[in-house]
Formats: sequence, structure tokens, C-alpha cells
Amino acid sequence: MNRSLYSIALYLISPLLLVYLAVRAFKSPDYRGRWSERFGLKKLTQTDILVHSVSMGETLAAVPLIKQLQQLYPELSITITTTSPTGSAEVKKAFADTVQHCYLPFDLAWCARRFVKQVAPKYSIIMETELWPNLIHYLKKADAKVLLANARLSEKSANSYQKNHKLTQPMLQQLDIIAAQSVQAAERFIALGVAPERVSVCGSLKFDINIDQQRIDAATLLRQQWHAQERPVWVAGSVHPGEFDALITAHKQLLGQYPKVLMVMVPRHPEQFDNAAEAIQNAGLVVARRSQQTAVSTETQVVLGDTMGELLTFYGAADQAFVGGSLIVHGGHNPLEPAAMGLPVMMGPNYRDFIEISELLQSAGGLTVVDNADALATNLIALFANSAAYEQASIAAKSVVAQNRGSLAKQLAVVESMIENR
Repeated sequence: MNRSLYSIALYLISPLLLVYLAVRAFKSPDYRGRWSERFGLKKLTQTDILVHSVSMGETLAAVPLIKQLQQLYPELSITITTTSPTGSAEVKKAFADTVQHCYLPFDLAWCARRFVKQVAPKYSIIMETELWPNLIHYLKKADAKVLLANARLSEKSANSYQKNHKLTQPMLQQLDIIAAQSVQAAERFIALGVAPERVSVCGSLKFDINIDQQRIDAATLLRQQWHAQERPVWVAGSVHPGEFDALITAHKQLLGQYPKVLMVMVPRHPEQFDNAAEAIQNAGLVVARRSQQTAVSTETQVVLGDTMGELLTFYGAADQAFVGGSLIVHGGHNPLEPAAMGLPVMMGPNYRDFIEISELLQSAGGLTVVDNADALATNLIALFANSAAYEQASIAAKSVVAQNRGSLAKQLAVVESMIENR
């Protein structure tokens, strides 16, 4: 399939996009507005730099890079696009009205063409692997420089790109620069036809986690409020439906060993907060919802983290962490946040979106892969019971983060080169 056939196929299924938005809007109020942005109908102004950061994780990684660009090039205007409400919220929190912000339109040809015509960026920075054939085609047609920053490419994704090479190869060859997270990702891009001189290995921006004193103080206060000095605390972060029951089962096993143990369950998406609360209550566990500011006593068995932007603080207030999206076939989420806080980390076997990072942590001894609820409970209990093993895993996790910092400076240098050498 080439780009023309791809565009025709998208037009044919475009009614399903409305159905998709309607279903998401039914589940989450955050999807009930701003539909015009999804179809490139919002009136936008011309900008110098376009940054597309997809969802919350990519946006958090992009924020320090964008802030550096604002300092270096205050004369350049910036537009930031996302595709999810959580990503949008992070943009608004980090930048307020200092940037132009909207959702990236669907990759329908007329939507992408109208969007690019209005924004008309000189430079475009796309985070990770959010590659859309029509968007990139019209960016290059408008003579924009296109950088794929913090780029990752799993073996599975590379194989998929290879199978659809008539569509993906021309798109990849239009990229001016790829700043890859790892040597493996760089090699996969080159194998797909990208010229080696256009690929740089810069590491992952996710290693450059900024944990400020305010965050540390907030975590310390939470530990006091949760009576963490008197009992073990573990966080199940960024979890999805399909994982709730396994986590509850594991926690019940922990309660058999440590009757006062506290689990902090943080669903990945806000529309799942109520479902998670129902699952916890149906299991007969005593739950305190963070959004309701419910007091956490020594009788509380679960804190439901049904707020946004607090997960890193929760990690800082806990002793161990499980990172979700990994017991189901989803791809996993970022294990570096708990690792940076010095927590031993656990993930399920499905972590393809963070494979290099996860394997680094695993080989150092800071991360353990668990296949099910029983394995999760066994590992949590073992580390709570063995202080020496716990300390070793904690040090290993923090060391991996510390040893791999520096990606921000490397990726910033790539962006500077793109701007200065236009």
C-alpha cells in the first residue's frame, strides 16, 4: 500500500473516526469537546517550530527540551500538538499561553494539508514513533525540516514497517534527522532504508528525569500521612483494565504476610478510575480515593490514585513499584520514574515499548519481570522481608538512571544543528 491507497482507505473509514470519538466521549468527558481540532478545522496561526508529543509520557519527556528551546530561541514561536487529553493537560500545565496548542488532526489528507498550511512550521519535532504519512508528506511539501526525536523502534514495529515498505519507506526517507534512543533502534531505522548519516544515537530523554525538592517534600509528607514508617507501601502505577484483578489478588496475598501493607493503585486513564474503585470495593478491601482527600488510616488497605500528575510523588512515597500495561498485551509504561526514586521495580512480560530501558534495569538487578499475580506477590514479599536484597535492588535502579543521563543535551544539540544549518 502506498500513500495514495492509504489516504483512500482512511477516507473510506472516516465515519468510524466519528464513532471512535463518540465512544471515547461516552467513557471520558475529556473527549467531548474540541472535535474541530481532530479534523483540522480550528483556526491556527503560523509558527516556527511544531512539536508533536502524542500523550502524557511523551509530553513529559518533551517538556524540558521545549523549555530549553524557548530559552535559546525566544524569538521562535512554538506549536505543541498531542492526541490525548492527558497529554494536552501536561502542555497547558507546563506552558500555559506561551505556546500555541491543539490536538493533532487525524491523518486524513485534507485534515493534514489544512493543518500544515495554517501552522506552516520551519521545523517540526516529532516525539518517539508518532509517524503519520500524510502529515510528514505535507510538512516536507511545505519545506519544513522534520526531526524524529527520542526515537524508539521495537523489533515488532520494524517488522511491521518492513511489511508495509511501500508506505513506510518513503515516509522514513523524508525525515531529515532521527535522534534514536538506542543503538538497536538506530540500526533498525537504517535497515529500513534511512541513510546512516541522518541517524544519531542520543539515548532516551526519559532518563533525564527532574525530581525537584518540592516533589521530594510532597512525597515525604505523603509517607507520613500514609503511616509508611509503620508498614510497607507499594505502588501499582499506570495500570489498565485486565490488570486490576491480578493486582488485587497479589495485594491480598501480601495482606496475609503484612496485615497493614498499603497498595496505591493508579489507573493509566481517568475513565477507568470508577471501574478500579468498584473492583477494589468488590474485593472487600478498604479503599481511600485520593481525589476525595479521604484520610488514610492504618486500616486503609488501598489508596486509589484517581488524580492526574501525582504518580511520581506516589512512587516517592512508596517502597516498591509495579509498572502497568505489562501484564496485558499493551507494551508497558515507563519504569524509569520509580527507578529514579530508588524503588525496586516489577513489570509483566509485555514491555515492548520500553524494551531497552527495561532490559537495562533488569540486567542491573533493579527490575524483575513477573508473569502473574502469584509471582508479583512473591517478589514483593521477598524484598519486604530481605532488607539487604531490597537495598541492592534500590541502588541498582537508581544507578541505571544516573549512568544514562545526558540525552537532553544530546537531543538539544541535534535540534540546534537543524535550526542553525537551515
